[in-house]
Amino acid sequence: QVQLVESGGGSVQAGGSLRLSCAVSGDTVITYMGWFRQAPGKEREGVAGIDRDRKIPMYADSVKGRFTISQDNPKKTLYLQMNSLKPEDTAVYFCTGSNGEKWFGIFDSRTYQYWGQGTQVTVSS
Repeated sequence: QVQLVESGGGSVQAGGSLRLSCAVSGDTVITYMGWFRQAPGKEREGVAGIDRDRKIPMYADSVKGRFTISQDNPKKTLYLQMNSLKPEDTAVYFCTGSNGEKWFGIFDSRTYQYWGQGTQVTVSS
């Protein structure tokens, strides 16, 4: 089994930065990892993903150039550095992992089997 625990959320003003962390535990091999977010009244959307072996990051257009996904494999931690935050970035952010059994695209939630509990990010104008 895999457990994902996010941390690092909080409240910032527009233009500020936050770094989210996701601690990964468990023995299952994780092939892809990603960050999704869900704002009130909206569907969950993928914002960043990474192929853990090839280390290729991908970003949604809405965050490209502002967010950076990275991983520290020895520490078993996934990060999301968020810069130039906007009020529309306000959401609960979820860390997620896939064992590679299903593939619907890196930004499709059906790809992922493991989810963290989420961490709130609030950006004020």
